[in-house]
Amino acid sequence: MKKNTTTGEILREARERKGLLLRHVCAELDVDTAILSKIERNERKATKEQIIKLAEILDLDKDELLIQYLSDKILYEIKDEDLGTKALKVAEQKIKYNNKTNNND
Repeated sequence: MKKNTTTGEILREARERKGLLLRHVCAELDVDTAILSKIERNERKATKEQIIKLAEILDLDKDELLIQYLSDKILYEIKDEDLGTKALKVAEQKIKYNNKTNNND
């Protein structure tokens, strides 16, 4: 998966590559076609559960798709912030510290 591609683009490309119609994927996912269409166009965010199910349906690597999904969520939150990149670096340090202290428990 390309790192600068959105989750929606990845989903649409995978669906089209498999030759699946939107309505067929929606039936398996149990959502309306308008919802999945908006997810593919990046007008709506999928839920984590939907991402996991879509990875299954579209034969995508679940972990890689979840990474794309999480990176999109982070980007959406900080993209218009002047200090977004710096905040992201601080958050990364906090995650590392938190993981280290949790592993020592």
